Amino acid sequence: MNSIQSNCPVLIPESERKPLAEIERAIITKFRHKIYSPFVRAIKDFQLIKDGDKVAVAISGGKDSLLMAKLFQEFKNHSKAKFEVEFIVMDPGYHPDIKRLLIDNLNYLNIPAHIFDGKIFEVVDRIAKDYPCYMCARMRRGALYNKAKEIGCNKLALGHHYNDVIETILLNVLYSGNFKTMMPKLKAQNFEGMELIRPMYYIEERYIEQFTKYAGIWPLNCACMVAAKKIGNKRYEIKELINNLKKDFEDVEKSIFKAAQNVNLDSIIGWQKGGQKYSFLDFYDKE
Repeated sequence: MNSIQSNCPVLIPESERKPLAEIERAIITKFRHKIYSPFVRAIKDFQLIKDGDKVAVAISGGKDSLLMAKLFQEFKNHSKAKFEVEFIVMDPGYHPDIKRLLIDNLNYLNIPAHIFDGKIFEVVDRIAKDYPCYMCARMRRGALYNKAKEIGCNKLALGHHYNDVIETILLNVLYSGNFKTMMPKLKAQNFEGMELIRPMYYIEERYIEQFTKYAGIWPLNCACMVAAKKIGNKRYEIKELINNLKKDFEDVEKSIFKAAQNVNLDSIIGWQKGGQKYSFLDFYDKE
């Protein structure tokens, strides 16, 4: 495990920091109903953690994954579930100053992490200049699975939240011509015995932002120099679309989120199951 250097320069002004105990207490008090309770509810609703699990919590350094790490620490302290947690950080090729900020955040929040190099930005810039985000995501996922298996974990936790789910649904409908959502858990296809879980499934991004500001955290954004060269991002376009829709329909996000839970196959022309395609005509004359 790469050690986190205690002499790493402090990048967050002391005036903006809060005592760690205060931050941790706020998770289960001030932010209990908007953050901690939805986290626990997703774990229970989707059976994300079972006794005997060893979960690798993937930290990118962004606001979502940093909060997820703290939520796991609190959940482990308060839950009756018997499981282990490891925190892993893959450095895809961050600028040294960005990496220093990441390490400073980990120190500030008392998150002990396995830090390992991935050099993904370099590879993506060389082989996938036209679709860097897609390739980067795939390579990151593979690197994280490998590290999780290496340290004996059977589950990999990612910090995707409520709004990521909604945006993914619309991205698929509008740009891919299919109806697919971001699942709360799924079995890894190329890593036997591994499962991916998303325990922040019910947590709204606005509350993550509120917590980040409250705690005085300076999270990393994408920090990718490859993607920075590209103009435009479909996910940001979807965010803007949803914000515009909310002006006339305040609960539009709830409706989109629920749509993936209320699919009526009697009113669907075609669907896929287990890699097999089906049409309503396959069953039309059998009813």
